[in-house]
Amino acid sequence: MNRIVTISREFGSGGREIGKRLADELGFAYYDREIITEIAKKVGMSEEYINHISEKGVTPYAFQFAKSFVMYSNLQSSQTDILVAETKILKEIAKKGDCVIVGRGANHILKDYNPMNLFVYADMKSKINRCRMKREDEKMTDKELEKEIMQIDKNRKNYHRIISNLEWGDKNAYHLCINTSGIEIKTMIAPLANYIENWFRRI
Repeated sequence: MNRIVTISREFGSGGREIGKRLADELGFAYYDREIITEIAKKVGMSEEYINHISEKGVTPYAFQFAKSFVMYSNLQSSQTDILVAETKILKEIAKKGDCVIVGRGANHILKDYNPMNLFVYADMKSKINRCRMKREDEKMTDKELEKEIMQIDKNRKNYHRIISNLEWGDKNAYHLCINTSGIEIKTMIAPLANYIENWFRRI
């Protein structure tokens, strides 16, 4: 069976960077935004709309991005289409080879593939600092940015509830929880990759 690492993460925690660096270190394929692109192709919706469903929360505003759905009453069916496509795509990816997958509820959807599941989190100060580093043109105050971070994490939690009976962020849903507060991510990759390789040798 292929070795699969899934990464769930709080917004601003550096989970995406960990995923990319880990994939490079381990020699695994890396999947992130590419999954949204493939879902959009399968369901005939825009990538922006798919992203709103999973990351920004479901609101009537999100429907301006939809190509085929213009009435709010279609929300439930469109969500179902997205989840069905997402499940199919993730399973196709899992069969291709060793990989790191960021987000998309992959830890639950691919549970039968025995993935190693990571959850990445950090304190609010660290998350704000990381957001600042990657969004230099952003004019938001720290208070406004904190509110946005909390909202995105809330939306991720709600999205996870659709597919799993375990809470997003609950340690019981993961094999390793990583606190990146005040840590330069590139310094943790080599020991983390070594830990993951040893973990897969055990199973």
